[in-house]
Amino acid sequence: MSSKPHPPLMKKHSQTDLISRLKSRKILGVGGEDDDGEVHRSKISQMLGNEMKFAVREPIGLRVWILISAVGFTVMALMALVFPNQLYEVVFEEQLSTTCLSIRLYGGALLSLALILWNGLYTAEKIIIQWTLLSEACYFAVQFLVTSITLIELGILPDGAMLLLVSRVLFLVVTMGYYYHLGRKVKKT
Repeated sequence: MSSKPHPPLMKKHSQTDLISRLKSRKILGVGGEDDDGEVHRSKISQMLGNEMKFAVREPIGLRVWILISAVGFTVMALMALVFPNQLYEVVFEEQLSTTCLSIRLYGGALLSLALILWNGLYTAEKIIIQWTLLSEACYFAVQFLVTSITLIELGILPDGAMLLLVSRVLFLVVTMGYYYHLGRKVKKT
């Protein structure tokens, strides 16, 4: 059997042929803008996505707010666990007549929320930060309602409780502001 030499193949240099390159990229579906306005350089980046889209643009002071909240929740939890009678007396300006078990349970719940806040401080994931802020906001809203109802039932309005109510509303507004700002879609320029 004799082998005939094949004629040399003519290779097309697609890198130099601009029209061919553009046609190939169009067929592959890369190079154009997607729905979000991003231009993908390759099919792999198109499938995997751009990691910058997952980066969180944090509002100014968000980490400081979460740190302050985590420290505050931790301190209040430890006070409720260790000194339940004194904590009650500061807020309601009267002696605790029942068992201090409920105050200690409150301290345990606060400690759990403090752990969530400490976790939210060190994460970079937007959804975890949002859930952390939402948990904090729910706590402030529930505490405001429970304290208000308790004060109405008791028929008293001590200064410590008023300060607590005003601070809870303020903290709720700040936390919801950060939650709202973090959840907004960033407009591309």
